[in-house]
Amino acid sequence: MATRLTATERKDDLLDAALIEFAERGYEGTSTEDIARRAGISQPYLFRLFGTKKELFKASVSRCFRETLEMFQRAAEGHRGEEALKAIGESYRDLLENDRTRLRAQMQAYSACDDPEICEVVRNGYGDLVAYAQRVSGLEAEAIATFFAKGMLMNVLAAMQVMDAPEPWARTLLEGCGKDV
Repeated sequence: MATRLTATERKDDLLDAALIEFAERGYEGTSTEDIARRAGISQPYLFRLFGTKKELFKASVSRCFRETLEMFQRAAEGHRGEEALKAIGESYRDLLENDRTRLRAQMQAYSACDDPEICEVVRNGYGDLVAYAQRVSGLEAEAIATFFAKGMLMNVLAAMQVMDAPEPWARTLLEGCGKDV
């Protein structure tokens, strides 16, 4: 006999499915029907859990940022200063190299910032990452900006799939970001 999932477990499954679908096609290009199908639920149940496609997208984006922050926290545990940022950077690089869905979901979130409600979720999530990096490192604004600039550059390089077998121009950028190539 199959175990019945709780509403919380169904929501988690739905957010997993939404992350994959939104990462593939973005907010505008993704249908709630496809998300519901991937999650193994009915479309009316999707709407019962989240109300609208936008609310589901916002919840998916928020969860993605929260999980990234949790990864930052695990990586920085026991470290302070530049050592904390280095540990976070290494962990984030591993994430980029091993989870294209999460990378693509982040890029889709930035692309959907024309919508003010979505933009607010993205700004808040990104702001939490910046605040944590600053708090755990104790470093000045310039160092924090450099750290995040390198992270965004690595996002772009990962999106172009040049992290493992980079062309010479990409090798230059990756080395500048602190990645051994």
